[in-house]
Amino acid sequence: MKITQAILITFLFLTLSQIGFTQTHFDKVKLDEYFKVLEENNKFMGSIAVSKNGEIIYTKSIGLADVENNVKASENTKYKIGSISKSFTAVLVLKAVEEKKLDLNQTIDKWFPTITNAKKIAVKQLLSHRSGIHNFTNDSDYVTWNTQPKTEKEMVEIIEKGGSDFDPDSKAEYSNSNFVLLTYILEKTFIKSYSELLQEHIVKPIGLTNTYVFGKINTSNNECKSYRFVGSWKEQPETDFTIPLGAGAITSTPSDLTKFANALFGGQLLTTESLEIMKTVQEGYGSGLFQIPFYDSVGFGHTGGIDGFSSAYSHFPDDNISYALTSNGINTNNNDISIAVLSAVYDKPYEIPVFTTYNLTSEDLDKYLGVYTSNEIPLKIITTKDGNTLIAQGTGQPAFPLEATDKDKFKVDQVGAKFEFNPTEKTMILFHDGRRIKFTKE
Repeated sequence: MKITQAILITFLFLTLSQIGFTQTHFDKVKLDEYFKVLEENNKFMGSIAVSKNGEIIYTKSIGLADVENNVKASENTKYKIGSISKSFTAVLVLKAVEEKKLDLNQTIDKWFPTITNAKKIAVKQLLSHRSGIHNFTNDSDYVTWNTQPKTEKEMVEIIEKGGSDFDPDSKAEYSNSNFVLLTYILEKTFIKSYSELLQEHIVKPIGLTNTYVFGKINTSNNECKSYRFVGSWKEQPETDFTIPLGAGAITSTPSDLTKFANALFGGQLLTTESLEIMKTVQEGYGSGLFQIPFYDSVGFGHTGGIDGFSSAYSHFPDDNISYALTSNGINTNNNDISIAVLSAVYDKPYEIPVFTTYNLTSEDLDKYLGVYTSNEIPLKIITTKDGNTLIAQGTGQPAFPLEATDKDKFKVDQVGAKFEFNPTEKTMILFHDGRRIKFTKE
C-alpha cells in the first residue's frame, strides 16, 4: 500500500495531545459497551487484546468469523494480518545479520541483477522503504491476478517491470516489493522457506500458538473469512500467499501479536543493537516498525491490510503495554477503535459512538453514478452501486462502500473521507486529510 499517493486509503497512526501516563482505573465495562455498539451497528468484526507487563488484561471478539455459516468470532479465531508480517520479516533479516549470514550494506544485485538500480540498493534500504523500487500493489491490474499463485521468477519479473520511483536512499516511500524481495533473500540465505524460518526463529522460541504463513482459508481450523460491508457483509477474494510472502502472508491472533511484541521489546528475539535498527525512524519509516505516539508515550508497531482483513499492533516500552487488533470486516475507522481501547487502558476520556442512518433506495443512487475526474489530482473516482449502497473506487485503489449521511452526502469512515455530490452541476467534492478536491463527472 502506497501511503503518500493513496487518496482512498490511509495508513493509520494514533495521534493525540501530550498528557502523561497515570493509569488509575481500567473501565472494562465501558469498553465492552463500546464494542457492543460497534457490533450492533455492523461497524466492526474482529478481535483485540491488551497486555500489561506481559500479562493479558483484556480481550474481546465480536462479529462473525464465517458469516455464511453464522460462526461467531472467538479468542481463538485466526486472522490474516497483512503488513504486520513486515515486523516478523525484519526480525528474520536482522537475525541473519546477527549470525553473519547477511550484511545490511550488501547490494541486492547479488540476488536480483535485473532489478533497476540493483547495484545501488542495499538490504537496509529494502528494510526502511528507501530503495525506490515501485510498489506492485499500487498497479491497477494487481487485483486481476493477486488470487493466483506466483513463482519467485514471476514475482521478480513483476517487480522488475515496475522499475524505480526514485533514486535509492534519496527518500522513503512504502513499497511491498521491498519485503517480497527480502523474503527471497532470506530463503536463499538460509536455504529454507519463509514459513520454516518463521516457525524456527520466532514462533517456536517464544511460544506462539496461532501464527504461521497462511494458505487457503480453512474455517475448520478457526481461520476466518474476510468481508466488506455493502448493506450486508460480503465475502472477499483471497490473495494467494505466494504474492505477499514476508510483506503480508502471515495469519495470527491478537494474543499472539501482543506476545510477539513483548518478546521483541523484551530482548527475546534480537540484540539491543538490532532492535535499535528496527526502531530508528527516518522520514516516518523504521525497519518493519513505525512510531506510534499516544499522549506522551511513544509506541512502536505496524498496521496491516489484505483482502477484507485489517490489523494493528503496538508496544509502548515505557509502560510495558502491548495492544493488537485484528479484523475480518471493518465499516468504520480502525484508528478510532485503537484510540478507544488505549484510552480505556490509560484511563483517558473517549466516547461511545452514536450511529445514525440516512436510507436511500437503489434508484436514489443512480444520479451519483459515473466517472469523476479532477484538475487538482491525477485520480479518477468511479462510482457504482451494489443494491442500495454507493461504491467508490479510485484509480489503482480497492473499492469502498459509501455511507449516506444526508442529502447528496456520503462518508467512508475507514479512511476519513467525505463526499458531497451536486447531481445538477455534475460535480463531486472529496474532503480528505484537510483537503477539498473538486471532481467533475465525465
